[in-house]
Amino acid sequence: MSLFTTTRNIVSILQCLLILLPGSAVAQKGQDKRPNIVYIMSDDHAYQAISAYGSRLNKTPNIDRLAEEGLLFTRASVTNALCAPSRAVLLTGKHSFVNGKIDNEAKFDWSQDNFAKILQKHGYQTALIGKIHMDGIPTGFDHSAVLIDQGEYYNPNFIINGHKQQVEGYVSDLTTDMVLQWIAQRDPSKPFCVLYHQKAPHREWLPALRHIVDYTAMKFPEPETLFDDFRGRGTAAKTAEMNILKHMNWAGDNKVPPTLMDELGLKEYMSWDKAAFNNNLGRMTTEERAVWDSVYLPIMENFRLAYPHMSEADLMRWRYQRYMQDYLGTVAAVDDGVGKLLDFLKQNGLDENTIVIYTSDQGFYLGEHGWFDKRFMYEESLRTPLLIRYPKEIPAGTRSDALVQNLDFAPTLLDYAGIEAPKDMQGESFRKLAGGTQKNWRDAVYYTYYEYPGIHAVKRHYGIRTDRYKLIHFYYDIDEWELYDLEEDPQELHNVYDNPAYAEVRKKMTEKLAAVRASYNDSADNDRKFLPKTPVE
Repeated sequence: MSLFTTTRNIVSILQCLLILLPGSAVAQKGQDKRPNIVYIMSDDHAYQAISAYGSRLNKTPNIDRLAEEGLLFTRASVTNALCAPSRAVLLTGKHSFVNGKIDNEAKFDWSQDNFAKILQKHGYQTALIGKIHMDGIPTGFDHSAVLIDQGEYYNPNFIINGHKQQVEGYVSDLTTDMVLQWIAQRDPSKPFCVLYHQKAPHREWLPALRHIVDYTAMKFPEPETLFDDFRGRGTAAKTAEMNILKHMNWAGDNKVPPTLMDELGLKEYMSWDKAAFNNNLGRMTTEERAVWDSVYLPIMENFRLAYPHMSEADLMRWRYQRYMQDYLGTVAAVDDGVGKLLDFLKQNGLDENTIVIYTSDQGFYLGEHGWFDKRFMYEESLRTPLLIRYPKEIPAGTRSDALVQNLDFAPTLLDYAGIEAPKDMQGESFRKLAGGTQKNWRDAVYYTYYEYPGIHAVKRHYGIRTDRYKLIHFYYDIDEWELYDLEEDPQELHNVYDNPAYAEVRKKMTEKLAAVRASYNDSADNDRKFLPKTPVE
């Protein structure tokens, strides 16, 4: 057997199946009419990088179709802005301190219930395709084809129903084609649910070859806070290690060849910087690498000549542009996949009875406060894109400011399937909210973050966000509180916790936080339970 299953083979199989598929749509009539579900989750896709959210950076015409034909949530958020914990919350409908996946290192217990298992038991066909970033064999799925750990952009390894296999092609395209192939091969008499999980735009941001010429030629507007000095904030923001200039990898992230790093005297920030560059580009075929080098090597030659004359501000700006070019280039292929999926559903008579959701595992910093990455409870990482298309219930072109969370996905999807959610799920179904028949909703969302000490050095914290205010408690090695007035200070530049003018707000928010924590059965005991065994120095 060949090491590679080629993209051409996948596509040819898919084309053959599509010829048969229209008849299967007819076969579905008179049978199970419950809606199909396609849940699309990208990795680290900031809402600022979606044109439906007013992006100044890029255009995402296919993701925008979901907003035009369905609903866009303007203030959707996550309970823990970290990759694997977010996925655990999606599956279980429970906070991290309940499902046990508090950070990227903790093991996830696949034996616990999840919404896919429940759908299975009620006659749904289920599949998980793409990134899951959790150890163990996924349970609750008739079919799984998952990337190993973070996965690779070029010629990635998948574990397909328990068997490791390297597949030739670009990861975003492969994931899309595998999803469409599985839908085409399904039993048309039963409803289906597929989790379509893209790796992109996760670090280290290698765009598809078809996008690199255009995106590396673009210049993007800088955020107002690119050179934030964190005056008016506390220890946590000042000590975090996610500054584009100081903490981003030169080779792995900005694609500066290791040989050029050595020539210019550029040091590795992370020990795996040069290895990431060599491993990621080393996966390319000879032909792919030649195309890549034809675009990137001239950029690096220009940098080599300019570097001796660049100030720190110049370097920050150069690194920001390199970051945006590659990050947004990877988003372009994700958007291509959404368009391919929507066209597929329409062409095969599945679009009217299929719920399509697009979201990310959390938000991401695109230079705001000088940062990349996520983790904080500040808006750019707390908020996540959320768009839903379901013509039978959701009016086209609607928007909602409701404070929904990824905690709500499991009970909502079960609700659409006509299944009562287990009582121990902590989220709420927003089906009626999405359909416009429910007006009242929660007035605060709750957030926790545990991965400290750890990469990026973001302190442990928890807090609540209401319609206007946000209260955060940083704990463990510090004891600091932050309060923000999001109406007066949307960029969260001024902590007003100790401002006498906000004394009454502080009191009410503190009481609200205590009530919300209690409602989810969280407490200081849980905070201590999940502390590292070795205290930080």
